[in-house]
Amino acid sequence: MGGLAVGEGQEAMFSTLDFCTDMLPQNKPRYLMGVGKPDDIVGAVLRGIDMFDCVMPTRSGRTAQAFTWRGPINLRNARHKDDPRPLDPAIQSPAAHYSRAYLHHLVRCEEILAPMLITWHNIAFYQALMQALRDAIEAGRCAAFAADFLENYRRGDIDPL
Repeated sequence: MGGLAVGEGQEAMFSTLDFCTDMLPQNKPRYLMGVGKPDDIVGAVLRGIDMFDCVMPTRSGRTAQAFTWRGPINLRNARHKDDPRPLDPAIQSPAAHYSRAYLHHLVRCEEILAPMLITWHNIAFYQALMQALRDAIEAGRCAAFAADFLENYRRGDIDPL
């Protein structure tokens, strides 16, 4: 399926998926083109979607946006200037070795290493999210995982120091 997440809100996208997904064969993979926000992916999986592709993790990384279990963060923001904490301690990537303060500095200096590290982090986050979804489906607790994920994700970033 395609043509979703190009301007309509999440509610309209989910309504369309609720209508269309049942028309697709149960025994074939269900692919949703261009949908890539983590909460959109979780909602689409709950509606029977199996596969996705999107520029979101890489494009966001190039523009200083990092995805975390507590939602997206903008590393351009001054709140990260002196923050010694990692982007998300649960995500292992080369960016995990650097503080938010250092990544903020790289972004502000327009150092090419910034988008590289943030993109790497975002890809690692998306891989962790998809693995967690697969594990939840296998354990028969996808709805519970989704509820927990969305609650944490919508809380927003950790408190500034």
